[in-house]
Amino acid sequence: MAVRACGLIIYRRLQPAPPSKAADSIEYLLLQTSYGTHHWTPPKGHVDPGEDDLQTAFRETQEEAGLQASQLTLVEGYRKELHYPVHGKPKTVVYWLAEVKDCDTEIKLSEEHQAFQWLKLEDACKFAEYEDMQAMLKEVHQFLCSKE
Repeated sequence: MAVRACGLIIYRRLQPAPPSKAADSIEYLLLQTSYGTHHWTPPKGHVDPGEDDLQTAFRETQEEAGLQASQLTLVEGYRKELHYPVHGKPKTVVYWLAEVKDCDTEIKLSEEHQAFQWLKLEDACKFAEYEDMQAMLKEVHQFLCSKE
């Protein structure tokens, strides 16, 4: 049985940018774990009994980054599953996309993380060491830019 986790790719748009530069105004939130290799990841976590996947994604985002569901806008039409092994067992992580309504919203980390950064796509891909995470960030960016 695969371990299942869910999370949100959180982004913000900086000051209104001219349409030609809209892609440059997007930043993604990554959290640095306080355990293991201190890797960088969007907020995510394991599904609790009786919880659906999207509830898990919002709960984990609140626990790990201090962001309430009311502070976020879920972006319709984006959902991505990543599959990879962890300690020799299969893991599935489901991500949705959400925008913070106020780009100055405070991030409050839990003890699971030691740092956070808002990063433009190129830097987010450098921080996210895993190829599937980098590919997902690029896919998200394309998705957002195609909606402009």
